[in-house]
Amino acid sequence: MTTVFLNIKELIQVRNSNIKKVSGKEMQHLPTLKNAYLVIENNLIKTYGLMEDIPHFLNVKTIDCSGKMIFPSWCDSHTHIVYAGNREQEFVDRINGLTYEEIASKGGGILNSAKKLQATPEDDLYIQSAKRLEEVMALGTGAIEIKSGYGLTVEAELKMLRVIKKLKDKYTIPIKATFLGAHAFPSAYKKNQDAYIDVIINEMLPKIANEKLAEFIDVFCETGYFSVEQTEKIMIAGKKYGLQPKIHVNQFTSIGGLQTSVHHQALSVDHLEVMTTDDIEALKNSETMAVALPSCSYFLSIPYTPARDIIDANLPLALATDYNPGSTPSGNMNFVVATACIKMKMTPEEAINAATINGAYAMNLSDEVGSITKGKKANFFITKEIPSYGFLPYSFGSNVIDSVYSNGQKI
Repeated sequence: MTTVFLNIKELIQVRNSNIKKVSGKEMQHLPTLKNAYLVIENNLIKTYGLMEDIPHFLNVKTIDCSGKMIFPSWCDSHTHIVYAGNREQEFVDRINGLTYEEIASKGGGILNSAKKLQATPEDDLYIQSAKRLEEVMALGTGAIEIKSGYGLTVEAELKMLRVIKKLKDKYTIPIKATFLGAHAFPSAYKKNQDAYIDVIINEMLPKIANEKLAEFIDVFCETGYFSVEQTEKIMIAGKKYGLQPKIHVNQFTSIGGLQTSVHHQALSVDHLEVMTTDDIEALKNSETMAVALPSCSYFLSIPYTPARDIIDANLPLALATDYNPGSTPSGNMNFVVATACIKMKMTPEEAINAATINGAYAMNLSDEVGSITKGKKANFFITKEIPSYGFLPYSFGSNVIDSVYSNGQKI
């Protein structure tokens, strides 16, 4: 079936050729068409153009978009949406003065989520996770990465990854799975970290590879969690099973994990709230995408990723939600884009590029989503009547989305 969207006030992120990512000053350029049309056929973008040049179509469905804009769907390259329950009490603890690290040291944080997840049946975990996925899809997310890491046992990590696989099989948006067994050390291994790393490498990885449950491998490389040396060992093991690294680094401290990740051709390095000159230099001349998670900084009241320093160094930057129960219980990419503009001094053009085309790159999905390009998936959203695309981050507390399409179908 062919559908033609007519009288689009502005068609956003129009790329005639399939550009993989945009960097530095290129991020200031957001190509658009005003008073445009868009044609989708067989779940793909067939063509587009100006209304004044629209050809005559026969036997097609038409949708009038007068006063409205069309954006390619958001590409959220960093989430943890498969989890059990919530961590509301820790939210209150932080209000009362405890730090993220103090909460973790008394059994909260990741270990709290792991305990809940281990006790939750797989079917229940799927139902909770599917509800969250549907929520973010309705907010305009059209491609998403989901991590394990709240299992921390062989059985529970596999359970999480199987839930991700079920989500992938049911829903139409591209979903990428990341194995994050190295999210924290379980209590039983606090005094024998090498033994847990042995479990990750020799027990978890072979089973994950055998069931083809993940495309990426991640490690929380941070002071008090996994050292640079431990991270490197796990990355090397994952690569032997065909898992490309996507690594948590520089959330609280800069300890060299970024440099090691780049050395091992990580697809992305994520968080980057603390960046040194050496860290920025290490990203130059690499294919690794820097990923910022501004709603995590907002929720934890920690520094924001220095977006201006990264972009002004002629580097690319992507934006993602970090949706998880402890530090970012929200998957709203519209809020992420707005927060990047408000708190990280990114322009609307930079933020939209970071949340679409660069987000797609950070999931190896550049050929499928991230822009309005012929042959890509018809994953996009239509706004309500708004004056400009800059109004989306400006009106940060409002939902300006009118309707969402995935694989050419309204959801």
